[in-house]
Amino acid sequence: MMVDKRQPSPSGQAGRAAVPLYGFQPPVGTPYGLEVSTVEDFFAQHEDWPWNPPRPGRATFHYLIAVTEGELRHDVDHLTRIVSPGQWLWVRPGHAQCWHPPSAARGTFILFEPDVLRPDIARLLAPLTAHGAPCVLSPHPDDAAWLQQTALQLLDEHRALGRRPLDVHHALRRSLLESLLLRLANAPGITPADTSAGTSRGDTYRRFTDALELHFRELHQAADYAELLGCSVRTLSRAARETTGKGVRELIDERRLLEARRLLGSARWDARSVAGHLGFTDPANFGRFFRDRTGLTPTAFAADETTTLPPPPAG
Repeated sequence: MMVDKRQPSPSGQAGRAAVPLYGFQPPVGTPYGLEVSTVEDFFAQHEDWPWNPPRPGRATFHYLIAVTEGELRHDVDHLTRIVSPGQWLWVRPGHAQCWHPPSAARGTFILFEPDVLRPDIARLLAPLTAHGAPCVLSPHPDDAAWLQQTALQLLDEHRALGRRPLDVHHALRRSLLESLLLRLANAPGITPADTSAGTSRGDTYRRFTDALELHFRELHQAADYAELLGCSVRTLSRAARETTGKGVRELIDERRLLEARRLLGSARWDARSVAGHLGFTDPANFGRFFRDRTGLTPTAFAADETTTLPPPPAG
């Protein structure tokens, strides 16, 4: 299901700050960047990986889990999320995540690459697929049963590989997935899409935010993202300004700062580990970066956060 895409560290050793990036690698014969299974099958097929010991990672694709029985615990961006029956867990590309040991949770488990969605549907789903959208979704009561049934239909069609022509099989899977996501976008906490924003600059900015979520730890210049997206720095800058009123570098720094706050606060990492995780070659440079934007040193911020946080869970 996944392949490790991380680059080896200069020392050849992975420290606490090393969070591998996984690409999509479905089983042989599974077409078109979409895999559907169940939580219970995932637990059964992976034995003691990746929860003994817990191993954090990031992926270039979406994890979507509909919990129908039991309770699922899953760390997303260094916070433990508890997903109850009727709720959905969404781990988006670039989110740091970590599995908890297998539980009694049951439900449909959907993995898909962003490109599996048609561009017009992707624009409609932008508020739902955005990295800042809620990780735990509680569907509107009018949609809950329909969503669960559609997820089961998608699972059934995924398992029907070979019963019909491959292009028909994929069209059915994609249609079911898109229908499910469009209905899930009605969940509380999701802002409806602005359908008037389907301009080329809007698409450029959306692609930039997707790339930023995957690469903010190692890519820190506007030129890096322009090259990645195949556009000029001027085009990217205009798209960012038009959408947010901010420059590309400011958006990159904001994302790095958000990650630093999460790690120093709720995850309780030390400043040196955070600096390495965010691509700072010198912890002192990270200290200046953090202090200039918050007015606090990383150590002072962490101490202040610790006084307001509950103790970490046992184990």
